[in-house]
Amino acid sequence: MIGSKLPLLFLDVDGPLIPFGATRQQLPNGYPTYRSGHHVPGADTNPLITRINPAHGPRLMALPCELVWATTWMSDANDCLAPWLGLPELPVVNWPEPSDEDEQDGLHWKTRDLFHWAAGRPFAWLDDEITNADQAWMDAHHPGQALLHRVDPRRGITDEDFILLDHWLRQHQG
Repeated sequence: MIGSKLPLLFLDVDGPLIPFGATRQQLPNGYPTYRSGHHVPGADTNPLITRINPAHGPRLMALPCELVWATTWMSDANDCLAPWLGLPELPVVNWPEPSDEDEQDGLHWKTRDLFHWAAGRPFAWLDDEITNADQAWMDAHHPGQALLHRVDPRRGITDEDFILLDHWLRQHQG
């Protein structure tokens, strides 16, 4: 779908898809784990993969957007996570080295790279580390519409997040 009129959805993994950081008080029984109906290389060796709800795959595919991995998992997201979720191979943002400029501006190290990757297209970015500084910078620099949506890493992506994304993406398809 490269070049389509659909908005992009930049998808982080750790936090949005793999929840972490909840205390025993918040989750006395720990995080739920799931089984996937797909053969997934690495699922046996990486216990965090089983925290990903495979039902998120069809929900992500149903969104009116072009999905893009925006994660430090890089191509491993396609090798391990896409099969778990039942997703096709997705484009992957390749990260250059973070710059000192990002830290000085208080920006997340992904912000400028996602701005360049979007190349003016509308996009939503789902991450657990987005701040107001990232949103303000994007509002000042990105010529298109951008939704920078912070997901609580203790919970991961929720029904409310999917509803918000679906609504925003439908408003911004070309």
